[in-house]
Amino acid sequence: MKIIDLSAPIVASPEGTLDVLRTDIEFSDHAEGAEVIRTLFGVGPELLRDGEGWANEFFTRFGTHNSTHVDAPYHYNSTIAGEPARTIEQLPLEWFVSDGVVLDFDGREDGDAIGATDVESALAAAGHEIKPLDIVLVRTGCDRWIDTAEYMAHGPGVTAGATHWLYERGVRVMGIDAWGWDRPLWMQAQEAIESGEKGIFWEAHQADLAYSQIERLVNLGSLPATGFTVSCLPLPLVGGSAAPARVVAMLGEERD
Repeated sequence: MKIIDLSAPIVASPEGTLDVLRTDIEFSDHAEGAEVIRTLFGVGPELLRDGEGWANEFFTRFGTHNSTHVDAPYHYNSTIAGEPARTIEQLPLEWFVSDGVVLDFDGREDGDAIGATDVESALAAAGHEIKPLDIVLVRTGCDRWIDTAEYMAHGPGVTAGATHWLYERGVRVMGIDAWGWDRPLWMQAQEAIESGEKGIFWEAHQADLAYSQIERLVNLGSLPATGFTVSCLPLPLVGGSAAPARVVAMLGEERD
């Protein structure tokens, strides 16, 4: 079995990143750890191997959507299909370990809308027929920008119609290697303001469906179209609209 990591490394954000999007990390080294041990337990560095205590790290700012993460329905709206939307720890674990399929849309222009017919064509090219609980991964190639400030401005996006199409066939987890599942938000915002209509901005998120998205994936180009299992178990953050996940593909492994 070969395992391919589909998660972006978690690093501190570069200077100039908006606060709402920032990740800030403080690192505490072994010397600082030794002082903590002395303070807590009275054990001096002379009683520690090489005089060192524990290393530690602290997220001083870390949004649940600021890394490779899984969205819960509660992220999209407070209610879905007339019922309270579920938060991340309430979702079935069975959703998050299942057969995967890659739909290849690399090369599509920024702002392109990936519709239901596009999804059907990509599935036909992959030689795959969707079955319930398949994890559908949309490759756009946008992970090439993941370490840049331009990342959120690039990429095509999946329409509400395509999202409904997948959901109706039993898909509950859909992922993408772009900043978000929808088309770039600045484009949707401009169109929504100009038209004055609902259902344009954040259309696929607010499709009134109880499904999960994986956003900010990497390395989808290293995968075959089919023939692998995806594990994308999110951390059980109580009440969370999302949680980070270590997403991996296991090649040569498919569920029965």
